[in-house]
Amino acid sequence: MNTTGLLVGTLDAVLDSTSKVAPFRILHQTPDSQVYWSIACGSSREEITEHWEWLEHNVMKTLSVFDSNEDITSFVQGKIRGLIAEEGKDFFVKEDDPEKFREGLMKFEKCFGLPEQEKLITYYSCSYWKGRVPCQGWLYLSTNFLSFYSFLLGAEIKLIISWDEVSKLEKTSNVILTESIHVCSHGEDHYFSMFLRISETFLLMEQLANYAVRRLFDKETFENDPVLHDPLQITKRGLESHAHSEQFSAFFRLPKEESLKEVHECFLWVPFSHFNTHGKMCISENYICFASQDGSLCSVIIPLREVTGVDKADPPNKGVSISTKGKTAFRFTEVRDFGLLVAKLRMKCNAAASPQHVISTEVATGSASDSPKDFGAGQSKMGQRDNSKTVSTEALMTVYHPQDAENLNSKMLKEKMKEQSWNILFAERGHGVSMFRTKKIRDLVVRGIPEALRGELWLLFSGAVNDMASNPGYYAELVEKSFGTCTLATDEIERDLRRSLPEHPAFQGDTGISALRRVLTAYAFRNPQIGYCQAMNILTSVLLLYAKEEEAFWLLVAVCERMLPDYFNRRIIGNIHLFFYLS
Repeated sequence: MNTTGLLVGTLDAVLDSTSKVAPFRILHQTPDSQVYWSIACGSSREEITEHWEWLEHNVMKTLSVFDSNEDITSFVQGKIRGLIAEEGKDFFVKEDDPEKFREGLMKFEKCFGLPEQEKLITYYSCSYWKGRVPCQGWLYLSTNFLSFYSFLLGAEIKLIISWDEVSKLEKTSNVILTESIHVCSHGEDHYFSMFLRISETFLLMEQLANYAVRRLFDKETFENDPVLHDPLQITKRGLESHAHSEQFSAFFRLPKEESLKEVHECFLWVPFSHFNTHGKMCISENYICFASQDGSLCSVIIPLREVTGVDKADPPNKGVSISTKGKTAFRFTEVRDFGLLVAKLRMKCNAAASPQHVISTEVATGSASDSPKDFGAGQSKMGQRDNSKTVSTEALMTVYHPQDAENLNSKMLKEKMKEQSWNILFAERGHGVSMFRTKKIRDLVVRGIPEALRGELWLLFSGAVNDMASNPGYYAELVEKSFGTCTLATDEIERDLRRSLPEHPAFQGDTGISALRRVLTAYAFRNPQIGYCQAMNILTSVLLLYAKEEEAFWLLVAVCERMLPDYFNRRIIGNIHLFFYLS
């Protein structure tokens, strides 16, 4: 054995300051929880004592104002994450040091012997757990592989996992590992911990694993993306930006084309609760969004199409006021560079001031105004086909089940009580896409959305209202283009039309059947990869009962492509579970 090589390898791992594991830590545990959060770490007793004293003076004195242990945990997490973000700014500059990355690249190429075209994206110091023993080393993330290398006191550990062999990827916490990343491949479990910024690491791992799956099962989409198609174009910064945009769009249910441009920490004034909630303002091409991070579960979505004015408000507190068509003014404070932000938002609003899509626009004069008895009477199948381009502008339930206000049974009374609860909430928190979304809304949804409000609220909370507003005239154009097409999907649709809620009067005549045919055929034309799958007819039938035809189409898009993207799918992609959340 080469003793010199052994010594050099050992010293390289032990003396590298970024690969040491701090022997002292301060953990936070919520009572009755098995999860511990790492709050601080130190290399000596003096250092950890200094951290403890800072916590006593700056954090612990504030905890008495909170009513629950969960609120305390949320506050402490937010406080520590804010400090890490502030202190980590200088580290980001150092991390991008090309000389240091070149050194890491040389180690990566020497240790693993992967093909020359394999591109290293980034690498991290961490611990790899073999049983209950942590092995300190380096985790390398490249375009096709997750690799780990450790060489300590003569013991070498080398691990190479192809991203397309990962069957499970998640962040976990337990008593031994406060926070770790769990990777499962070929039935074997691998745990990595002791990351400086575990959320960032997990985000990149998730992106690379997703790309590997898409490369295997969605080659057409993958090849149409020039950045993803050429591995040399994949960068750490690009992966992070793409991941943040995906999380942003998913969290606020926005069109997938939206990309996150700016994030500002600030406070939002909540008028009905009379307090400022702390969180993040997220800005994309067409939306200003806010999500609280202090446990209040408050969020707001402001489309630029709804904004009527952006002004400076309360300059000493760095305030920004945003007024909307609904006559609601949102007041943000403690916004860094608030003057520059106001100028940027004004420019965005001016650019978005072109005529917008009105959701209630009638694409064509529908037949919903006629009585149900007139529809389907003596019409042939050819007649139904001729009517297939006429877009209905009313929800079928309003035609076939009009409410009788004079004869209310117990079920209808319950519905009226639910409606009243929602109307009170609308008066307090606003009505429409820019309403304040809080835990109260979630509670009302769990209790059940009243029939009279289902179409409106489904559109709102699924994000379909934003898809529809961003694509005026799109559905009518699809109906026109898909009319008369004959494919496997249209054959299957025709076969299932009469099986869609056949007991409901709305689908016993031409009105409902024609609307159902148009929506399903238009969607199959829009998304040929899915086309038409069984049960889509049942789902669309229910949507048509409570929503107008164009609204039902966009609700179907939201379900199939955003809310349950792999549920209606002809392909079996496999059992890969990728868990993520908005940090």
